[in-house]
Amino acid sequence: MAAQRRNPMQSHQSWTDDLPLCQLCGIGTALNCVYGPDGKGTQSHPNEDGHFRFRSEDGCFLYGVFNGYDGSRVASFVSQYLTAELLLGQLNSSHTDSDVRRILTQAFDVVEKSYFESIGDALAEKANLSNYLLPHNEGMAFHQLSPQSQKMQERLKDLEQEVSGGATAVVALILNNKLYIANVGTNRALLCKSSSDGQNQVLQIGRPHNTDNEDELQRLAALGVDPARVRLAGQIVGQSSTRRIGDYRVKFNYPDIDLLSGAKSKPIIAEPEIHGSQSLDGVTGFLLLMSEGLINALESAHGPEQANQEMVAMVAAELAQQSSLEAVAQSVVERVKRLHHDVYVSGRQRASHCSRHEDMTLLIRTLNYTLTDGALTPTQGGRIYPVSVPYSNSQSTSKTSVTLSLVMPSQGTLTNGTNTASTLEEGTPTPGQSPTATLQSTNTQTQSSSSSSGDGSLFRQRGSQAAQPDETGRVPPYVDFSQFYRLWGSDHSDGQSTQGGLGPQ
Repeated sequence: MAAQRRNPMQSHQSWTDDLPLCQLCGIGTALNCVYGPDGKGTQSHPNEDGHFRFRSEDGCFLYGVFNGYDGSRVASFVSQYLTAELLLGQLNSSHTDSDVRRILTQAFDVVEKSYFESIGDALAEKANLSNYLLPHNEGMAFHQLSPQSQKMQERLKDLEQEVSGGATAVVALILNNKLYIANVGTNRALLCKSSSDGQNQVLQIGRPHNTDNEDELQRLAALGVDPARVRLAGQIVGQSSTRRIGDYRVKFNYPDIDLLSGAKSKPIIAEPEIHGSQSLDGVTGFLLLMSEGLINALESAHGPEQANQEMVAMVAAELAQQSSLEAVAQSVVERVKRLHHDVYVSGRQRASHCSRHEDMTLLIRTLNYTLTDGALTPTQGGRIYPVSVPYSNSQSTSKTSVTLSLVMPSQGTLTNGTNTASTLEEGTPTPGQSPTATLQSTNTQTQSSSSSSGDGSLFRQRGSQAAQPDETGRVPPYVDFSQFYRLWGSDHSDGQSTQGGLGPQ
């Protein structure tokens, strides 16, 4: 009977393959990695992340990033079936905000129920085998079992691999040019937008559902779970998430889990927290959906305090240089991966946090942004965004950064909104005018910062017309790194002079 059971995830083609992909979106990914003593990395398991990026004929856009664990089955299932629950006519332009939130919540509920139905036969077979093997073979080593019991034990192991695992999800829906975010678990959504007053805001939409979330701890406490024990444990059956899709162990067997045994009903749920709507009329910027692995890799390398700002700055930098959104997203993921690896091999204070990272996924959706405009130079009226460039010597445990200015095609200054910690300011140049650059030195131990700006900007004066090549075919540079070298020398006061170390001689 078990051999006749069809696993819906075994199909090589899905109906979602025929859905039109959104071309205003790019995806970047990286596989999990464990570093050896020599700094070389090896993959510890197959990729477990998932994503989708679809648009419907009636102007509905749907995006999602899924962080799977203990296998990719749940992430793959959800990415296919959630689309079916949302893009087959369930949503239309006449729906109110409350309608959309209700449809999103129902979709997650239906998808999880469908997943458990798909593994129902396997769960039943697993329960029957466990009930037979436990009283007959308790305390016996595998080699002591009869051949029949050994086969049953192997089958039980296969069944466990088939039904175990879960996923967290962050989903973005754009309908009637309004943004809705549905979050289950520990992924993250960031919105960088230019507001009506000319300011650019970096907003983290929602908080992760984990053992540090006070609202989640209160929810668990209302069910009879001890929140102090949950906070102290930091994980629930191997995961920090308090909301997740799938994972039969915490959904069906929670009375047998010591940490959850006091719960009066299911403590770990798949109900999404819905944020929105948020109007996108007149908004210029981009939306980021990030898997937990990407967030953790960046925070492990540089700490959590400036992770949102750093991620937005890296995206802004790549938007100014790359010719496709796919290249932008992949380049940002590679930068995070490289930062994480470099901290590990440096042996500095945070190296112990960077011995491994999980699968990483980044989805970038632009908002009223033309990518080709990213080729603008500062003197052609492009938007200037600060980008933190960290550097350090082997004797220092602090991270020092110089904020370089990079081009974006919108106007205004970059300020931080919800869940951010500091403000970065600089001037926006006009044609023929040199921008003012901000230099920032940050110590990760004290979270203190100082900044200065003035005549010695990173950008030299350059006219609005493109510079002509000289007889050697070169054009004069418009980036002056003298302040970079000066700051680097003053920050690394180890007896070496700047001229004797970094910088042009």
